[in-house]
Amino acid sequence: MLFPTRGSLIDLCMGILRKLAIAFVVFLLVAGGAVYFVTRGDTASLSVDAVAGTDPTLAEPDPQSFPTIEIAEPVGWAQGESPTAAAGLSVNRFAEGLDHPRILYALPNGDILVTLTRAPAAEEDSASEGFMATVEGLIADYLFTQAGAAGDSPNEIVLLRDADGDGVAEVRQTILSEGLDSPSGMSWLDGKLYVANHDAVLEFDYELGSDRVTSAPERLMDLPAGGGHWMRNLELHPDGDRFYVAVGSVSNVGERGMAVEEGRAMIWEYNLESQSARPFGAGMRNANGLDFSPWSGELWTTVNERDMLGSDLVPDYLTNVPIGAQYGWPWVYFKDNIDRRVEAPMPKFLLEYTRKPVFAMGPHVAALGLVFTAEGHRMGDAMASGAFVARHGSWNRSPPSGYDVVYVAFDERGAPIGKPVPVLDDFLKDDGTTAGRPTWVEWAGDGSLLVSDDTAGIIWRTYSPDADPGAGIERIATKKIPPRRELRDPRASFEEDYLRQQAGQKVGQ
Repeated sequence: MLFPTRGSLIDLCMGILRKLAIAFVVFLLVAGGAVYFVTRGDTASLSVDAVAGTDPTLAEPDPQSFPTIEIAEPVGWAQGESPTAAAGLSVNRFAEGLDHPRILYALPNGDILVTLTRAPAAEEDSASEGFMATVEGLIADYLFTQAGAAGDSPNEIVLLRDADGDGVAEVRQTILSEGLDSPSGMSWLDGKLYVANHDAVLEFDYELGSDRVTSAPERLMDLPAGGGHWMRNLELHPDGDRFYVAVGSVSNVGERGMAVEEGRAMIWEYNLESQSARPFGAGMRNANGLDFSPWSGELWTTVNERDMLGSDLVPDYLTNVPIGAQYGWPWVYFKDNIDRRVEAPMPKFLLEYTRKPVFAMGPHVAALGLVFTAEGHRMGDAMASGAFVARHGSWNRSPPSGYDVVYVAFDERGAPIGKPVPVLDDFLKDDGTTAGRPTWVEWAGDGSLLVSDDTAGIIWRTYSPDADPGAGIERIATKKIPPRRELRDPRASFEEDYLRQQAGQKVGQ
């Protein structure tokens, strides 16, 4: 029996190692190709404007097992650098050096409040959904990190004051940090400051001009906590007797089951007098900006629609929210387009009462902050009758969309027309990075428009230096239809009208 020599053993081992190395290289090439194929995603075939307006082009859905990912890395603004303002507008830094500023709220005395906030700390998932939750959590962490939104929430409300009127806030004071947990929306009335945490609406005592909130909070309303969409915008009704809170969904299209979506994907109304809450509008995946139409007094909102149907679908939208409104999520989008990915049974007759959104803002633009034209604005005649919307920017469209502040013109009857018009642009750079991400819009006391830029930590201020303070929009007055006091055959009414008309003609002869 012959035994292998030492040299033959070495040759044998080297041959095995070479084969393993080749196999490993092949594996890496195949895996890399697979990762590239999966992550390259879907490239848009339509422009953002084509998928915007009152009659957007809706492409055929292209369901994806893995989302298109194209994240613009935030790199910040260089000293002296700023977004590009529309013709006739000026832009400057109202405040900077803030830790992830999001919601802006103007107090009646001209002070500006801003929430410094991020997503709440993740809770431990149950064992039954641990693996899927872990995978989704890892993806979410990656996206948050790449988009500049990772980290602990500062949980502060900061007051900004431009006391000398030069367009820059020289006063910067943290007025509240206790009791806050990923705070978002704010409103104030009659010495009460209302703040929406991710899981509750709180009420604090606060007098205008004070440099600190010292009262303990009163918990007015519990909210579904955290979730995939954790921001909770809050808007007080002009009558002062109720407020509205937007609560987004946990998921994209109910893939975790509809039980976890209880109380979500809707706008809630809370009555301050009766201390009771009710669902006001539903079927909105992630409602954000809230404001009341100056023409009709009706509530309007911006909504972030679903993902993973391709780069051209589905457009975010701007719409009115009459009481009881249903916009179809997750089963339906844009009135009558059924999402076949949803496994939960569709409610009966949903298509019959689902509303079509009024105005598409473009696909994956992440429409957030919203304000209507207000009395005293200084945005010029070209932007004197409409709405201003901050488009935070996409993470799942190729090429990216949003990353700007736009103006949507409204006609004399209070209906949006045309396409979104840039107000502040060029947050997104040619190399695929972004200097910042516009998040919220609010009117300053001098009529300028303030814009929060969360990843850059800046509040921008834009206005037209040549414009006089603009007039407010006049409320449309309508006459009530008198109630019918009796039931009558319509034919009898026509006959009576005809006889009266004939009698009038004879008298005239």
